[in-house]
Amino acid sequence: MQKEKSTLGFPTLYPDADLRNALSMIYFKLPFDENLYSADNNNSDEQHIVFHSFEGSETVAHPGKIIKIKPEETDLTQLVSSALSQDSNHFTPETKDEYLKNLANVIDVINQNQLPKLVYSRRKIITDFLKIDLSKSFKNLCDSYPNAFRYIFTDEKNAWMGAFSEVLGKFNKKAHTFETMSLAGTLPVSESWSEKEIKEQKPVTEYIRNILKNYSDDIEESATYDHVSGNIKHLRTDFKAMIRPENLDLIIQQLHPTPAVCGIPKDFCKEKIRELEKFPRELYAGYIKIETEENIYYFVNLRCCKLYQDSVHIFVGGGITAQSSPEKEWRETELKSEAILKNLAMITE
Repeated sequence: MQKEKSTLGFPTLYPDADLRNALSMIYFKLPFDENLYSADNNNSDEQHIVFHSFEGSETVAHPGKIIKIKPEETDLTQLVSSALSQDSNHFTPETKDEYLKNLANVIDVINQNQLPKLVYSRRKIITDFLKIDLSKSFKNLCDSYPNAFRYIFTDEKNAWMGAFSEVLGKFNKKAHTFETMSLAGTLPVSESWSEKEIKEQKPVTEYIRNILKNYSDDIEESATYDHVSGNIKHLRTDFKAMIRPENLDLIIQQLHPTPAVCGIPKDFCKEKIRELEKFPRELYAGYIKIETEENIYYFVNLRCCKLYQDSVHIFVGGGITAQSSPEKEWRETELKSEAILKNLAMITE
């Protein structure tokens, strides 16, 4: 099997037809990069792609080196929904009325404990289809979000797909620079920011700033600006700091989960999330570690879904403050679900 070096330091692989097991594979694209990457599965001791759950208790690793795939020689039609497992969860999705009632309870908790923010999420469960063209769905997602990290993976237990722009961290191995972002607040692109969204994003920025101060005297912070993702936009502030490599894991552990996916204070909000949310988050709002020769990336797993042969679970959430309107928050989660839903190539008859 012939290999050559790609521009990102990954080997380019000319794959044989039987290289991948249809039950265990991963494909992904980096932000602003239309090259397709995977893992060669050749060495279980090397783990350059690892998914971490929101709670931190579960990891899903894809062993082997990261490889660059030549699209013209890659047949993604092997990504077939018939190879996925049946949905045996028997989960009943949260109705709008249930969501509005639960969100009123969340706002009560926020007011009683004077919380700046608590993130509440739900699953939108889709079952009205015969099968899904996973290859086309992934292509649709890649085309729709070129500035996002985009992935699809299947293994013996799981199948997930997602596309999102939030970076928990990026570490340059040579320069020892660490980059991260405060990304919070959500509105349709056409709407103007209100005090609610500004107050939602501000504690995320302060949280990140305070952590980085413990590890660096050289920190750059950008002005806050609009980050557009499809039909919605967020408020974003970028950070860049010089750090010591030995502190990288500590920084990631302290950053995750950020207030953007959890709330403040972190430990209290994590406990309330366990109590208030109807379903476990699993890999949703966790992070994905991708290690290349030059960089280590940590992507927050936000716009994502869990795939089954007979259902799709789309994970969506929102940052709730004392000023939140339950009706408006419901519309926001519906809007966020479109990032996945509009790109699913479903066959219904």
